[in-house]
Order: sequence, then structure tokens, then C-alpha cells
Amino acid sequence: MENQRKIALVTGGSRGLGKNMALKLAKKGIDVIITYLTKEDEAKEVVAQIKAAGQNAAALRLDTGDVKSFDQFFEHLKGVLKDTFQADKFDFLINNAGVGHNTLIKDMSEEVFDQLTNVHFKGVYFLTQKALNLLNDQGGIVNVSSGLSRVSMHGYSAYASMKGAIEVFTRYLAAELGARGINANSIAPGAIETDFGGGVVRDNEQINQHISGITALGRVGLPEDIGGVVAFLCTPDAKWVNAQRIEVSGGMSI
Repeated sequence: MENQRKIALVTGGSRGLGKNMALKLAKKGIDVIITYLTKEDEAKEVVAQIKAAGQNAAALRLDTGDVKSFDQFFEHLKGVLKDTFQADKFDFLINNAGVGHNTLIKDMSEEVFDQLTNVHFKGVYFLTQKALNLLNDQGGIVNVSSGLSRVSMHGYSAYASMKGAIEVFTRYLAAELGARGINANSIAPGAIETDFGGGVVRDNEQINQHISGITALGRVGLPEDIGGVVAFLCTPDAKWVNAQRIEVSGGMSI
């Protein structure tokens, strides 16, 4: 059962950047499966919007920080692929799900550090590993990093370190999966107005103005600045883009 239509799996696709990625992928003619952790109603709304745009869609619950749940998730995914998409496999994996956290090094607890590791590195690593058998050859992987892997801001040492690890992991994916025609890239968004990290960029006017002031294009980012870049990376036009870190920050701290 090979499906001619391409299918993308976007983790954390119920809101923010992931939602915009899912909608932009649909505009490119790609069917989309999104995952959500708690926002089931919002996830269903995204599915409805994608279907209204003429593409097929589904939403599955997934805790990307709980590696032990992944086997069950992929069994569920196989059933959804077969029943909803008439497919055995999917084509693009977008590792987007994440949590924001700001704590100075001197105050960081092991518990929070482990949570960040599980969501932003260990979870991404093993979700990708377990996805490989369901990923079509000639497909692609997009991992979401952060501008904070390049620019240091107080309080983001653990979060940014995990994102730095993701960028290294992405290069290794590209090296090991090249024989299957699968490309792997990371995108590094700058500061974006969403509810991520408690909505600090969106709601704190002082922080918003500071970021605008250090960004060449003179404003903070919006979700719609990001999704189209991910969608592009899932098209044939981007097939020769591989093992790259693409910063999408409007020229932040250049």
C-alpha cells in the first residue's frame, strides 16, 4: 500500500510553531499527522483546518518526553496510517514538540534538567530512531533547534545545550540516512510571539522591544515566519539541502 500523497508527522502540532508548520505543509499538498500532549480540542481544530484546505489529517496524543510510551505510539500510528491515509509509511518527520524553561545555572535542579533532556534530546533521539522503519526512503527529517544555540541569553543554559545536541544529532542523521535518500536538517527559530515559555516574548513588552532592537528586520518573530521554511524543506525543491542548520530569526544578534 504505497500512497502517492506525501505524509508528514509533526510533533507538538496543536498550537504555536507546530500548528503553523502543519498548516503550511498542507498548503504544499502534504497530508499531516500532528501530535499533542494535552490540547486535544486545539489539535482537532488544526485537523479540521487541514481537511478544509483539502488535505488529509489526524491527531494523536504523544508525550515526547516519555520514551517508554513510543512503542505504543507507533503501533497506534501504524493503524492510523492504514485506516486514515491508506499508507504503510510516512515521508517527513518534524521534531517540533518542546517546553521552554529559564533558570540560571546556579539555580538549575536535576529534576528540571532531566525533564528538558527527555523532551528536547533523549525523546527526539529515540522517537526518530523508532520512526526510521516507518519513514519512506527519499523522505526527510526536520529537527527544531533554537537561535539560543548560537546566541547566549541568561537562563537558557540547559535548554540551549539540548538544542546544540540536536544540531549535532541532525548531522549524524544526514550521514547515516543518506544511503536511503533521506535528508536531515535543523531549523533554529529566533524569539517568537507564542505562548511558549509562558508567553514571555509575546507578553513582556520590555523583552519584546529588546529582541526587536537586536534583530536586523526590527521585530520579533511570528509563527507564520517559521512554518513555511519547514514546509519548503519537505518539498523536492529542498532535496539537496542536507545536514544544515538554518536559522530563521530575522537576523538576530548578527
